[in-house]
Amino acid sequence: MSATAGQAADGVRSLADRFGIEPGMVVMEMGYDDDVDEDLRDALIDRCGELVDEDTDEVVDVVLLWWRDGDGDLVDTLVDAIAPLADNGAVWLLTPKAGRAGHVEPSEITESAPTAGLQQTSIISAGKDWSAARLVAPRAARSKR
Repeated sequence: MSATAGQAADGVRSLADRFGIEPGMVVMEMGYDDDVDEDLRDALIDRCGELVDEDTDEVVDVVLLWWRDGDGDLVDTLVDAIAPLADNGAVWLLTPKAGRAGHVEPSEITESAPTAGLQQTSIISAGKDWSAARLVAPRAARSKR
């Protein structure tokens, strides 16, 4: 039995499973700082092999974007994040949970994502201090790429 099957049997999904990360996927990380969730990073690295930085020339399957209030313009950063993204790729926007330093109001995400050409599909808890919003290009936009 594989580890994933064992986890499913236990009713527990790993962080990498919740993020949809599979072996061999190219995952780009943006916004890294000393406050990120290292357990989450380790789980994703264990699954995909490595995280590439934003200077990569590769087409990426997933963008892991750590974002805090005060980091600048979210729309501009999301536009930068989708530039190397594969047609069916996703941006996981990680923001500090309410009550944590750097918390981003959900309304900022819901206003910024469509302006950048993305739509929010889900929100998950990404650890003790971080929430993650999954952002993708709308289906119509993906078919035109």
